[in-house]
Amino acid sequence: MLSELKRIIDQISRDKGIPRETLLEALEEAVLSAAKKRFGLRRELEVTFNEDLGEIELFQFRTVVETVNDEQTQISLDEARLLDPECEIDDEIGSKIEEVAELGRIAAQSAKQVIIQKMKDAERDVIYDMYNGREGEVVNGIVQRFERGNIIVNLGRTDAILPKSEQMPRRSYRQGDRIRAYLIEVRNSVKEPQLVLSRTSNQFLAKLFHMEVPEIAEGIVNIMDVTREPGMRAKIAVSSTESDVDPVGACVGMKGSRVQNVVQELQGERIDIVPWSPDPAKFVSNALAPAQVSMVVVDEEKKTLLVIVPDDQLSLAIGRGGQNVRLASSLLKWKIDVKGETKYAKLIEDGYQSLVDLENVDDRLAEILYDNDITSAKELAESQVEDLIELEGIDEELAAELIDAAEKSAEQPPSTSEADEDDDEEKEHSESASDVESESAEEPTDGTADSEKVEDES
Repeated sequence: MLSELKRIIDQISRDKGIPRETLLEALEEAVLSAAKKRFGLRRELEVTFNEDLGEIELFQFRTVVETVNDEQTQISLDEARLLDPECEIDDEIGSKIEEVAELGRIAAQSAKQVIIQKMKDAERDVIYDMYNGREGEVVNGIVQRFERGNIIVNLGRTDAILPKSEQMPRRSYRQGDRIRAYLIEVRNSVKEPQLVLSRTSNQFLAKLFHMEVPEIAEGIVNIMDVTREPGMRAKIAVSSTESDVDPVGACVGMKGSRVQNVVQELQGERIDIVPWSPDPAKFVSNALAPAQVSMVVVDEEKKTLLVIVPDDQLSLAIGRGGQNVRLASSLLKWKIDVKGETKYAKLIEDGYQSLVDLENVDDRLAEILYDNDITSAKELAESQVEDLIELEGIDEELAAELIDAAEKSAEQPPSTSEADEDDDEEKEHSESASDVESESAEEPTDGTADSEKVEDES
């Protein structure tokens, strides 16, 4: 039964990549387990693999006694001296069990299960050692099967899982399709798949450019950041370490060949290549392209950007469903608020700002009021409930609350800055009035002198 055992062990070791010593340990442990079930659990047994004979040898060890009370652990002195003439009482003596090939069906099945489990554990360790530290690499495989929406990918030596959450939307695969994905995790787990892949990771896009653009691989062009809405649109910020190398042109390639290869791999995902800049105002202007930017107001403390664009560029800057500005915000790690020039002109007006400052008034409601000739909190306070409820989104209760808030705002004393502005205006007004008085006082003198001059000439 065991005549070809050595050859089989060597073949499995080569095919599976499992160390030969690991296979021998698994085999010895399996035979030991089967032998204890066959000959008794209390026997002291030992299993070794004889390299010269290429077979498994099973030994049992018993204590030499005068009277045997337990055949599994004891042996008589007369029987022991047949094995070793020099043995004495209380010695431990080992004897070879020749019936290894006759362990029985149940014991053999148990040994088979132990060997299979040990081989699985050993193979799992081999795969883990092979891929451990390779997270972040792009791997190629073949679609093997589908399990509950997940795709099982054959990588050659082992299988990997592409979870449903890491698959690109509106993209279907068939069994046997070739697939390329990003290795995001290597697990040393028994119950879960060891290798986890992704096609939606931001770093998958970065790796694809790294493979397509030699300047990135050489370190001349750097990928500063990547953001994606998988299957729809992506933005990648790039910079160059050499002034004579255009980072955007390097990524696009001649006639767009390089970026088109990446787009094809991502099934048509639109990719915006953005020149990176340390200046957030310039960076956001690049990130919102092709929309033109008129002005950027930067708030370093709150990390917010107010971007002003021409009115006809507003929808282009925001993008479909806010996609363009959302990706730009993710790329910069800043909050971006895009306004049209007309809307911004309203924002800087004191009257419009007084509406926005009221309780329960947001930008949309302030727009409605402003467009209906209620251009300040003062005018709102003078409005009637009947007039307000005719406006969109305003009921009787809200109308009363708005008027009450406007009246309270009007009753509040002006702030220090407003009071100073009023004082400055009064001062300017008084100065202009005094100038007028002085000029009016000088006019009669000039008139008298002119009249006297006329009389003298006459």
